[in-house]
Amino acid sequence: MKTLCLLPILLSSAIPARAQQNSVPVSTLREELENVARVASAMVDGDVCRRIVTPQAEEYMFKADPKNPWLAGDNYDVDDVAFNTVKKTLIRLSHLTTFPSDVNLWMPIDGHPGKIRMVIRNKNEMSQFWHWGDIVQDTPSPVATVLATGRRVTVTDHPGWVSVLAPVYDSVGDIVGVVEAVSREKIDMHENVK
Repeated sequence: MKTLCLLPILLSSAIPARAQQNSVPVSTLREELENVARVASAMVDGDVCRRIVTPQAEEYMFKADPKNPWLAGDNYDVDDVAFNTVKKTLIRLSHLTTFPSDVNLWMPIDGHPGKIRMVIRNKNEMSQFWHWGDIVQDTPSPVATVLATGRRVTVTDHPGWVSVLAPVYDSVGDIVGVVEAVSREKIDMHENVK
C-alpha cells in the first residue's frame, strides 16, 4: 500500500524537464541580462565577428534565381574558426544568468543600409527580433539605435520578454554588430528548438 502511495510522487518527479516551465520575474531578467550585455560588449571580438560570413555567402545573399528560391540559404557559408570562436563566447555569456538565456549576434550588411542578419543564434533560439528562416531582414529600430549610438538598449516589446542589446566593437573602436542577450519570464526550453 505504501508503494502505491509513493508511486504518484515518484512519477511526478520523473516528468521530463522539457514539460516543466520555470517562471522568472521580469525585473530579474532585466537586471541579469543588462549585466550580460555589458560584459558581452567588452568580450565579443568585432574583428573576429567580421570574418564569420564568407565572401561567397555575401555574394549570394541578395541574388535571386527563379530556379532556386533558396539560393542565399544554400550558399550561406561561414569561416569555421571565426564562427566557433564567437559562438563559444556567446554560449559562455549566456551561462552568466541564473535562468536559461541566449546571447545572439546581429550584424549589418555592408552596402545594404537598413538591412541586418542574425549571424549567430544561440541554443534556445530566443529573440524578440529574428523572423524564423530569414537570412536578411530590415534592421529593427532598437538595433539601429545601438548601431548608431553605441548605447545599450533594453527592449520589452513582447510581454514577458526581455532583450538587452549592446554594441560589438572592432579593434579600432568601430561598432560592427550588436549582441542580443535575451530571455523570457516563462521558459519552455524546447519550445523554440526545431
